[in-house]
Amino acid sequence: MAIGRDELISRAGRADSPHMLFSTLATQLRRVVPYDAAVWRATDPDTGMITSPILAENIEGHSCAVYWQYELFTEKINLFRDLALAPVPVASLWDSTGGEPGRSSLYRGFLAPRGVHDELRAVLRVDGRPHGYVSLFREKGRPEFSGGERRFLEELGTPIARRLRSYAKYRTEDSGAMTGTGLLLFDAEGALVSANDDARRYLEEMPEGPASLTALGIRVPLWVHGTAMRARAIAQQHGRDTARIRMRSRTGRWLVCHASCLREADGRLGVSAVIIERAPISEVTPLIVQAYELSERELDVTQRVARGLSTNGISEELHLSPHTVRDHIKAIFEKLGVSSRGELVGKLFTEHYEPLPPRSTGRRA
Repeated sequence: MAIGRDELISRAGRADSPHMLFSTLATQLRRVVPYDAAVWRATDPDTGMITSPILAENIEGHSCAVYWQYELFTEKINLFRDLALAPVPVASLWDSTGGEPGRSSLYRGFLAPRGVHDELRAVLRVDGRPHGYVSLFREKGRPEFSGGERRFLEELGTPIARRLRSYAKYRTEDSGAMTGTGLLLFDAEGALVSANDDARRYLEEMPEGPASLTALGIRVPLWVHGTAMRARAIAQQHGRDTARIRMRSRTGRWLVCHASCLREADGRLGVSAVIIERAPISEVTPLIVQAYELSERELDVTQRVARGLSTNGISEELHLSPHTVRDHIKAIFEKLGVSSRGELVGKLFTEHYEPLPPRSTGRRA
């Protein structure tokens, strides 16, 4: 029996982690929109880049990196970054090419050799920000994705994105004390050629997901490898975008991963350097604020509460009446489930981020 949209969203909403959310969707969605393989990806809402977790169904983990190379370097049809800005963030390859999927480099080089007939893509976005990407695949001999199936996936987009966004406010115990800077170097072909000890330790903390197997014997998750590929794509296009993502380790530790492609003396592109380090609180707080769905004005008030300003002080800075400021603070308290300014600051700025240990304690993996 096919499951309805509301029931599917309800079941997904009970998932206690992004990975469980993807697993629930994978189990339930194929009853309504049948498919043979799929990839579910979380994304950083600020850069639109893939981050953890990623769930791949019936696709080899190392193939996901090859798929993403097409997305970044050669594909022109249904790019996720374009869909993220489109009025309808869902599209099928068959429909977009007028039944001529061979126009797609991804189809010619990746999908067709694997027996794929059609791909349905969706960007999961809320308030204009992408929080996830979905790829559904159908094999040859099966019908292409229909307009009704595209609309069904479109209707899931915002509720699922809102749920993905909400996980940032969930605290997971972060018992580690790593404070070093991890460095990985990838050559022009995207192969890992070097990594320091801190990088190896951070990679050991990564959750399960599609990964590249390297000659160094290190497992590099797609979301880390993806930053190196994105940095190279930006450099090739002489773009000004940033190859940067925030992610969580298995222990709940917030990390930031960013990359840059270096140039040789003659101007040619050289290695791509990827940095992994503990995310500063300034990187984490915006995600937590978004998870609680504070309005822009409520965020303005919250930031000033965190600075210790009084109601009158906030009123003067924001040119609001004290009564309006008090109304905003009351609404903020209700959204976060707190009853005092101290609790508010703790919930947004302290509870989700353990203080760094004294230097004398050293570091441990």
